[in-house]
Amino acid sequence: MASGCLKVTKYFLFLFNFLFFILGAVILGFGLWIVLDKASFISVVQDSYTSLKIGSYVLMGVGSATMVMGFLGCLGAVNEIKCLLGLYFACLLVLLLAQIATGVFIYLQRDGLKDELNSTIHKIIVSYNPYDEEDKSTEVTWDYIQKSLMCCGSASPNDWATNIFIANTSSKVYPCSCANPPEVAEQETGFCSTGNGTAPVYVKGCMDGVQTWLLDNIGIILGVCIGVAAVELLGMILSMCLCKNIRSEEYTKVPKY
Repeated sequence: MASGCLKVTKYFLFLFNFLFFILGAVILGFGLWIVLDKASFISVVQDSYTSLKIGSYVLMGVGSATMVMGFLGCLGAVNEIKCLLGLYFACLLVLLLAQIATGVFIYLQRDGLKDELNSTIHKIIVSYNPYDEEDKSTEVTWDYIQKSLMCCGSASPNDWATNIFIANTSSKVYPCSCANPPEVAEQETGFCSTGNGTAPVYVKGCMDGVQTWLLDNIGIILGVCIGVAAVELLGMILSMCLCKNIRSEEYTKVPKY
């Protein structure tokens, strides 16, 4: 009976760690997405918001460590190596505490993210210049945001009145990415001429849409981390059960005189 329980625990722990390995890859993917994706809303605040950078690297570290733990757990379970299972338990405990700390950190920084986002968008709008190649990637990303969310400016299209280029030009222009409908724009990025009429732009600001997008995606990331934490807790329980069964099995094999 004990032998049957040992086998069930061993193979269940192996399957569990295989799933654990996959979940670690998902967390690593989230971290890489935050760092590398330059065509999404996250890149608007990535360069100026230090906490977001730290969080992304923490996610990458946790994801990598989770994958390593999953591999070690599979190896320890199949070969019934007690010291490896003990190391696996200790590493899972440290990893679990790190994830809890990261979740609390992100939660506490949510108001700071909103303020930093407001400040960053204002700076982008004020300094937006299609003829300046220095911040080209950020400006292209902001054009993408305005087109995809069908919005203009931060709170309203009037925010573009603070733009240095528009303030210093004698021509009547508007951001091409604000064009409503998009087909009326002369080009996809930069500024378009209004001619003798009014600018055909969206009347809705982008701030609410960007905040909603960020909060929704942060919620997904936190949800994945919570799910992985629950899996880690189960893995700790299974690893200790397997260690106990291995000791019991070995003890019953000792000859009695």
